[in-house]
Amino acid sequence: MVEQEGLKVKEIDYALQRSESLGGKETSFLIPEDSQPLFQRSEQSKDSVFFRDGIRQIDFVLSYVEDVKKDGELKAERRQTFEQNLRKTGLELEIEDKMNSEDGKTYFVKIHAPWEVLVTYAEVLGIKMPIKLSDIPRPKYSPLSYMLGPVKLPLGVKYPKPEYFTAQFSRHRQELFLIEDEATFFPSSTRNRIVYYILSRCPFGEEEGKKKIGIERLLNTNTYLSAYPLHDGQYWRPSKTSRINERYVLCKNWARFSYFYKEQPFDLIRNYYGEKIGIYFVFLGYYTEMLLFAALVGLACFIYGLLSMESNQTSIEICDPNIGGQMIMCPLCDEVCDYWRLNTTCLHSKFSHLFDNESTVFFAIFMGIWVTLFLEFWKQRQARLEYEWDLVDFEEEQQQLQLRPEFEAMCKHKKMNPVTQEMEPHMPLCHRIPWYFVSGTTVTFGMALLLSSMVSIIVYRLSVFAIFASFMESEATLQSVKRFFTPQLATALSASCLNCLVILILNFFYEKISAWITKMGKFVGYPGRYTYMFNLWRSEECGPPGCLIELTTQLTIIMIGKQIFGNIHEACQPLIFNWWRRRRTRTHSEKLYSRWEQDHDLQVYGHRGLFYEYLETVMQFGFVTLFVASFPLAPLFALMNNIMGIRVDAWKLTTQYRRPVAAKAHSIGVWQDILYGMAILSVATNAFIVSFTSDIIPRLVYFYAYSKNSTEPLSGYINNSLSVFLIADFPNHTVPMEKKDFVTCRYRDYRYPPDHKGKYGHNMQFWHVLAAKMTFIIVMEHIVFLFKFLLAWMIPDVPKDVAEKIKREKLMTVKIIHDFELNKLKENLDVEYGNIMKNMSVNNKSLKAKTSV
Repeated sequence: MVEQEGLKVKEIDYALQRSESLGGKETSFLIPEDSQPLFQRSEQSKDSVFFRDGIRQIDFVLSYVEDVKKDGELKAERRQTFEQNLRKTGLELEIEDKMNSEDGKTYFVKIHAPWEVLVTYAEVLGIKMPIKLSDIPRPKYSPLSYMLGPVKLPLGVKYPKPEYFTAQFSRHRQELFLIEDEATFFPSSTRNRIVYYILSRCPFGEEEGKKKIGIERLLNTNTYLSAYPLHDGQYWRPSKTSRINERYVLCKNWARFSYFYKEQPFDLIRNYYGEKIGIYFVFLGYYTEMLLFAALVGLACFIYGLLSMESNQTSIEICDPNIGGQMIMCPLCDEVCDYWRLNTTCLHSKFSHLFDNESTVFFAIFMGIWVTLFLEFWKQRQARLEYEWDLVDFEEEQQQLQLRPEFEAMCKHKKMNPVTQEMEPHMPLCHRIPWYFVSGTTVTFGMALLLSSMVSIIVYRLSVFAIFASFMESEATLQSVKRFFTPQLATALSASCLNCLVILILNFFYEKISAWITKMGKFVGYPGRYTYMFNLWRSEECGPPGCLIELTTQLTIIMIGKQIFGNIHEACQPLIFNWWRRRRTRTHSEKLYSRWEQDHDLQVYGHRGLFYEYLETVMQFGFVTLFVASFPLAPLFALMNNIMGIRVDAWKLTTQYRRPVAAKAHSIGVWQDILYGMAILSVATNAFIVSFTSDIIPRLVYFYAYSKNSTEPLSGYINNSLSVFLIADFPNHTVPMEKKDFVTCRYRDYRYPPDHKGKYGHNMQFWHVLAAKMTFIIVMEHIVFLFKFLLAWMIPDVPKDVAEKIKREKLMTVKIIHDFELNKLKENLDVEYGNIMKNMSVNNKSLKAKTSV
């Protein structure tokens, strides 16, 4: 259990000791609550982010209500101890009485971090601050980029602050840093990060022999209702003061749906919300940009299928009354299903050709290369971001693999850290085993539930197909639509919708853990010896055009349905909750609805807010890469979803949620490893999709090995791909009730006819097709992996210009610090030399005086 923003225990103790030494000074001028003069709230702006004196900025807010239950006294005691300890660390507190709150019940504790506290913890946290204006010019736009003028943001929004050379802050080198105004030197995101660090480690007493620390424990026990930093103003109008309202600037230039075509103000997002949230939006924006290329190629493949749909030889033969109309197909279910003619699937075959054509293989190979380029260029984008946002060597300098404060308080044992050579809290294996068991049991239960849901969907398809077929046969009103709305299509659509619903439900209960329910390997059998599940439900069989359309239907409904539901939920849920919360708490009194009360009534983003956002994006990435061979339009739908999704996320974060605590991160973390794993897996899945669900390989085998027509090589393919079955060989319980005047029917497979000595056994063409499928999988995987490794080798992780800039900044930083220390040393030596010369002069005068006497 590692904390991202932890520090060495020695440094923590040092910071606390330093802050406690400052506590007496800082708390000395705090006015006791009972002696404060009556404050006229009507004279204060409702958007004020300052204490009552209008000078000290509010960096954090705690809220609570008095509890009249039996544990109310315990909570009050915890709050009193906690707030006393906060004052000891140097923080300044100002409490708003419940009588001043809009609902008349809630107390608000406003927290301000004075300069001495900020500089102390800035040094402990290793925060980098500017020391000199950078002489490295920003990257210039290329000539082609000027064509994208409407997409660009104003320079003042894109780059809100100039570039600086930075160094880790040091209290003893304050003169080195560019401190123009102590009140604005540390940005608000840095201030709330420092205050939250103190809050998360501040003790509030000992209970049952264990030290209790941290604001999170107090929130979990409802001792405090909430803890949050303030937004810096309203999002729909600028501040009336001279301070820049960054929330308003973000809302105007980022969180507007009409700006869907604009680039994002990444630096402004980082300054306001911190690097962790900023890097998520950088990744989402980069992913959306890369989707544009995949969407264009996928759309081109779809257009090719659309243009060639009418000239497709397979569909021509199926739709031809003299070919498809003369082929009697075996029943698709037992007893209730009748024989049918092949040309009834004419429209179905044309629709299947949209996604199952020659371009499918090309697109599958292209996506294998695209995903490699996506990941390799993301490495470069991430490296450039680390330089621009001062995150180079962030993990080595600041992480130090420190433990969470809650874990430190819970652990009673200690162990020597081989890196820091210090004793650190440690939990023995015997204490961890029960938690491993609980985690393993939970995961196993989840997998069992997921597997049972898959089986249920399959059972539904097998059992409902016969019902659809019987109903459509018996209803005369449905005969007109039966030509294009077949029982297969009805079953596939309803099962796909049910599949999507199951995924959404499982997402809710699993906290959005992906449910991977896409395709099931089919072993159908043949007429007379079909495969049955539980000896009851007969396995489905694909139509003559192939099985790919089944997978395409499922992927289309699940992907589009899930994205629509996700966007509606993300947009409406916080809006409705906030409206209801304000409606319930507002009394429409004359009391001031202050800045901290406005933020208190917003939704909580939470520590795992980004987890859900990343999970949704990675799941979409899986749909786009793992099964893209069956649905070339998947990148296009993902692109359209992300274009609007970015603005939805920006809108809700800026207008509907409390301001999250700023946190640092130098990458997207473990999600990058997940993306790499999915990229490798996607090559195999797409190869298998093309081989076993598409009809391309059987057509190629017929084209090169079995076709006898040199002018039209695919002529006769449909007849060749359908085997013959003798109706007299049907078992009594499966044969249709009505008698027919024909003796054979056709089914999709490569088997010997009934008059052959190997009756209904697989013929040689079946083995040729199977060998071709396996060969295609091996060849495609090797080709794509070869390109992947070559591209990964050719594209450096860190661009050359970024590496040079990093070296330049390190050199300049060392030089600036060296010159500063040298000048400081010279000044000290000059002062000492002056003192020595002064003392010598005094001594000489004294000696001369004695001599004269």
